[in-house]
Amino acid sequence: MASLSDFQKMLPDLSRGEKAQILKWVVQELDADFPGIDSRPDVCGGEPCIVRTRIAVWLLEQARRLGTSEQALLAAYPQLRAEDLVNAWAYARSHAEEIETQIRENETA
Repeated sequence: MASLSDFQKMLPDLSRGEKAQILKWVVQELDADFPGIDSRPDVCGGEPCIVRTRIAVWLLEQARRLGTSEQALLAAYPQLRAEDLVNAWAYARSHAEEIETQIRENETA
């Protein structure tokens, strides 16, 4: 099996089309994984959260919908970085139905 350094050495010799195909395979392999977002049964009941925190994506999305600015979110949650919000917004866009359901469920709880 080739190592990462083997692939790194091969990369310059590949055409743009071959690189694009490799990227497509990697994306398919990752499937629903999102950078900076983690979902584990033992953290927040399995709801997707910002890694290294217990801050649920639905919570951030709901706050944004209610008019909370990114600056206010970063001030309210000092452990968050701007990159975390970018990841949360991307996840919320890609998983809109799931986030909607979580917002509804948590509003009625």
